[in-house]
Amino acid sequence: MNAVFLPLWIGTPQIIFIVIVVLLLFGGRKIPELMRGLGSGIKEFKDASKDDEPAEKTGEGQKKI
Repeated sequence: MNAVFLPLWIGTPQIIFIVIVVLLLFGGRKIPELMRGLGSGIKEFKDASKDDEPAEKTGEGQKKI
């Protein structure tokens, strides 16, 4: 059972390797743009999920068949 989780253990050498590969693929200028886009996407997702919660509690979001 422990062998299943073995690939999920990421150490310092693996993180350094991943950072180097990302830098080579995208370059130093593109990474801040990617992170900015990722952050705004996460923010929009959280805002949308917060807007949807009251409708679920009151039952307004459900359609009657």
